[in-house]
Amino acid sequence: MAFRTLDQADLKDKRALVRVDFNVPMQDGAISDDTRLRAALPTIAKLRDGGAKVILLAHFDRPKGKRVPEMSLKPVAAPLAALVGAPVAFANDCIGHDAAAAIAQLKGGDVLLLENVRFHAGEEKNDPEFAKALAAEGDLYVNDAFSAAHRAHASTEGVAHLLPSYAGEQMRRELEALDRALGNPERPVLGIVGGSKVSTKLDLLSHLVTKLDRLAIGGGMANTFLFAQGCDIGASFAEKDLADTARGIIETAKAKGCELLLPIDVVVAEKMEPGVAAHVRELGQVGEKDRILDAGPKSAARLIEVMDACKTLVWNGPLGVFEIPPFDAATVAAAKHAAKLARAGKLVAVAGGGDTVSALNAAGVVEDFTFVSTAGGAFLEWMEGKTLPGVQALMI
Repeated sequence: MAFRTLDQADLKDKRALVRVDFNVPMQDGAISDDTRLRAALPTIAKLRDGGAKVILLAHFDRPKGKRVPEMSLKPVAAPLAALVGAPVAFANDCIGHDAAAAIAQLKGGDVLLLENVRFHAGEEKNDPEFAKALAAEGDLYVNDAFSAAHRAHASTEGVAHLLPSYAGEQMRRELEALDRALGNPERPVLGIVGGSKVSTKLDLLSHLVTKLDRLAIGGGMANTFLFAQGCDIGASFAEKDLADTARGIIETAKAKGCELLLPIDVVVAEKMEPGVAAHVRELGQVGEKDRILDAGPKSAARLIEVMDACKTLVWNGPLGVFEIPPFDAATVAAAKHAAKLARAGKLVAVAGGGDTVSALNAAGVVEDFTFVSTAGGAFLEWMEGKTLPGVQALMI
């Protein structure tokens, strides 16, 4: 992938318009998780060290083109300043007089946060005039918000065509990691896809079976595949109307030489709640009232054995109902083994998606994976083989 990075930019005294993702969780007016602020720190530091005037663009929540006071980014400025170790000024708008006046005060190395870009309807419409108004405030544009790159909005795509544009440090890390996982991977490549519904991951599964050497399917969606193959799944959740679709994916995988790994044993219970009696069942032994809630120990052991024979792993979605022990066992065992291999330099392990990040956090292995994306929808669309407008605009 050829995209422009900040190493190629002349930064001295330049107004750097930086798209970041500060759509952070808030509780009682305070940030409850500052992960997304921390993700922007390497880019902010690189720009400041280069003598740029750092002007931050971001959205918060969904004000739908109207000024909603409780969706202001102002509460972000002070916590960000504490992390940066320098003052962060705030402007009450992202275009117009307030923004221009605040930008005029900046010196090289200063940081300014502009108000929520979604207070303007032109943002989500990717309105050319709104994009021009944003571009007028910068000499160069930096996109450091991969998580918003699947949206063709004014601040993620429109402005990138109006100024010299570069990938920020977090964006660069994300793109390089994804290229190592799917774009130009070291083979064999193993994919793990879990979650409850096949219907939400049809595009993903259909694309991955054409790209991977092996694909393990877990979670509730594995039940649909087992059902499609004639297995009795008892009272388990499954999308039985998608049995034909599942069989089609199985056939495509065979044609493309991708080995599909479905559970060979399962963990069942009659209810999905803590403390409930759980049992390991072989396929064919699932009772009428049984609900499949995790892959069994033999399935986990086989996945670990396959992992040992692979060079690259891309993971989206847990293998079971990991929030409720003991139905986290397969996910935790696989995650810990992947982390061990990644630590030893034997596996490039890239993971992403909301439930995936939570599951890896629960297993305590996030820091050991090669890369864990917090991008959610953008990560999924990339894995589906879709073009992301915000990334495409940075390509050389």
